[in-house]
Amino acid sequence: MAETIVERLFNQAKIRPNAPAYYEKQGGAYVSTSWQGYVDQVRAAGKALIALGVKPGGTVSILGYNRPEWVITNLAAMSVGAAAAGIYVTSSAPEVHYIVGHAASSVLLIETAEHWEKVKAGWGELPELAHVVVMRGGPAPDDPRVLSWEAFLAKGSEVPDSLLDERRHALEPGGLALLIYTSGTTGPPKGVMISHDNLAWTADAALGLIQCFPSDCVVSYLPLPHIAEQLFTLHLAITAGYQVYFAESLEKLPENLKEVQPTIFLGVPRTWEKMHAGISAKFAEAKGVKRAMLEFARRTAAAHSSYICRGETPPTSLRLRYKLATRLVLSKLKPAIGMGRARLCVVGAAPIGREVLEFFASLDIIIQEVYGQSEDTGPTSFNQPGKIRLGTVGTPFPGVEVRIAQDGEVIVRGRNVFLGYYKDPEATAETLQDGWLHSGDLGIFDGQGFLNITGRKKEILITAGGKNITPKNIEEGLKKHPLISEAIAIGDRRKYLTALIALDPEATKVFAKERGLDARDGADLHQAPEVVAAVQQAVDETNEQLARVETIKKFAILPRPLSMEKGELTPTLKVKRRVVNENFSQEIEAMYRE
Repeated sequence: MAETIVERLFNQAKIRPNAPAYYEKQGGAYVSTSWQGYVDQVRAAGKALIALGVKPGGTVSILGYNRPEWVITNLAAMSVGAAAAGIYVTSSAPEVHYIVGHAASSVLLIETAEHWEKVKAGWGELPELAHVVVMRGGPAPDDPRVLSWEAFLAKGSEVPDSLLDERRHALEPGGLALLIYTSGTTGPPKGVMISHDNLAWTADAALGLIQCFPSDCVVSYLPLPHIAEQLFTLHLAITAGYQVYFAESLEKLPENLKEVQPTIFLGVPRTWEKMHAGISAKFAEAKGVKRAMLEFARRTAAAHSSYICRGETPPTSLRLRYKLATRLVLSKLKPAIGMGRARLCVVGAAPIGREVLEFFASLDIIIQEVYGQSEDTGPTSFNQPGKIRLGTVGTPFPGVEVRIAQDGEVIVRGRNVFLGYYKDPEATAETLQDGWLHSGDLGIFDGQGFLNITGRKKEILITAGGKNITPKNIEEGLKKHPLISEAIAIGDRRKYLTALIALDPEATKVFAKERGLDARDGADLHQAPEVVAAVQQAVDETNEQLARVETIKKFAILPRPLSMEKGELTPTLKVKRRVVNENFSQEIEAMYRE
């Protein structure tokens, strides 16, 4: 029998059958399901997939927010020798049809009436799609091909357990376990083929670093189609036996965090940036003694965190001050934001500003940055406990070789590297060369072996004067200003560089209130002279750190934040430059008029 995530799930039911595996909100309270109950649900769903004709090597697609049916179906597909393909809930109807059609899925799991509308409009163009299954509480379309969750599970009642076990025991380490469709910043999404060995090996290697235990817990809220969220919600949780709490929604995440107080928390940069903005706004209101205590606690925590990051023991005097700061401030502050028990905090999926990491370190919350991609099952490098350098993406993941190619590209080799792109041998041959994954990212190692990502190979701007410019450092410099949530450098084949600036709504509200601008129409705050001056200052300060050819000559403040709904951000909040350039073409051209 191969070492697989599915097999580990079944083993957890033998080791701790009655211990809680996951929690979901029911009637306003979190209700647990045991490991034995979890296995029984996966077994029932697996038998139902067999009854619906899902064969080994087949695929199932899943469209919905994080909830038990999502992970049960994913694991059930693995258990019968098939692979699940997650679809982001923000996907348009054409994007849903593309993934279901490209994966040739015979079964699709959906959650809401909106999802059903996206599916039914193009079902006729999906000949392989035989059944749509609806999660509990979802719509009940009058269509014989659509099954409720309960009706779906009932389909497997006549399938013997032995048939499911036969399929499960036949799984091969190198067999396809999972399809991760990339969020497509530069074109149609590609299906990343992840093997059973990729998943099992990566989970084992991660646990060798971060020491997870059955007593740990996470809140599942980031999109499950992303490999990082699957790693924490599924593969690590099942391997370590810790508990998963499903968030009710993104809107209720702050409330859920305060209720659960997770010991492990994964966030994309925007998650941490929003928390940073909200906490900073509260801090600005502190006066007198309260402000002095807060500043003392933050100075102390920052100093203490610097020792912990290096794996060193703080001096006695600092430990005493830290104990006092914890008792007076930190022990109250951290639970108030849901981080009261957090011992492992991680950020990934996109670059994050060092000032955000330093801010949280001053709250006694050390965020460990991870770098990787779907194509290597999540991690390439990681800021390991006791070996953390803020502002870098850490050192190579154990067992993974990471090199910098002659052109500056980060290349990776290891057991976490994917099988290739589904039905796309040309893209596979371009990305996988002699066993090395070519990441498309540019990077350098510092003298201590910490990796720094300097930009994207395909995002290099080539000016009209022939200068090659990586926009990442410019954009990160601008985003250090609290008012700026996104900055997009423009200048490919242009005479000089410009920038599109998107304001942070919460920070802008605070800024406006402090300057008496809050009575002004919020829709035109981006044009307020005070806001323009603040952004100009950020541009000037950034330009001082850049070579002359890299400096921003003009900027345009956008009237609204970038949006997933308008296609400008991926579900993991990466900027789609092509779409931004199209949507704001008038603003861009205005900056280049003589």
